[in-house]
Amino acid sequence: MGLMNILNRLTNGAGDERGQGAFPRVELFYWTPSGGRLNFGDHLSRVVVTRILAAYQHLLEEETAAAHTLFAIGSVLHFAQSGDVVWGSGVNGKIAATEHRFETLDVRAVRGPLTRDFLQQRGIVVPEVYGDPALLMPTLFPDRFARDPQSPYVFVPNLHDLEIAREKGIAHIVSPLDAWNRCIAEILRGEMVIASSLHGLIIAEAYGIPARYLRLSPEENIFKYNDYVMGTGRGAIEAASSIEEALEMGGMPPPVFDAQRLLAAFPLDLWEEALR
Repeated sequence: MGLMNILNRLTNGAGDERGQGAFPRVELFYWTPSGGRLNFGDHLSRVVVTRILAAYQHLLEEETAAAHTLFAIGSVLHFAQSGDVVWGSGVNGKIAATEHRFETLDVRAVRGPLTRDFLQQRGIVVPEVYGDPALLMPTLFPDRFARDPQSPYVFVPNLHDLEIAREKGIAHIVSPLDAWNRCIAEILRGEMVIASSLHGLIIAEAYGIPARYLRLSPEENIFKYNDYVMGTGRGAIEAASSIEEALEMGGMPPPVFDAQRLLAAFPLDLWEEALR
């Protein structure tokens, strides 16, 4: 792993204490912006994993038979090391293939077929189980959130597009820096969701709201969007270039997704192996 990759992992990883813990445990890795903030899409990794574990009376903060690092949500596989466990994460199209230094991974599911192809080309076994775990939110929180349309649309910018959206005067902005529960509640207030945030699109579609990708800037590589839509039974993503065009295009075809199959692939065994 290159020096820059190591520094990024140390500064951007949430609770990344590989090899420094007082006891073996499962470390959940997800990306966080600098300055102690949280990006709602990436933070959903912790929300989803802790919710699943709670159903089985487990916590992230407990001793396990062996130390592992788990990747669940986000385009973060360039941070992975050999032997890490993957359940739903994907490749970041902005990162060169040479920056992926792992040789082996324990893959249970990936975001989509583009990530699967990338890993298979490196000789890694990848089951054909697709889906971003954020799609599980209605399953995991069946009584917590409900659609409450109050405006024709909401716009969820990627973190890098937030200031651009404000400068353009786009209405009904949902900031990805708000708390995860507020972001979801605000997303559910739109009759349609327009987003440059991948997880803006994912949460909208999880709750059955028409969603359209708006490419507001070239900052984000198209790879992750295509990976997600192809992993949910569709072809390459079609982007709008303005709010007006997005409204005219309407929502994407609905996703095809098997929540139970993704849940069944969750690596519960990392917690339930007998302590040695």
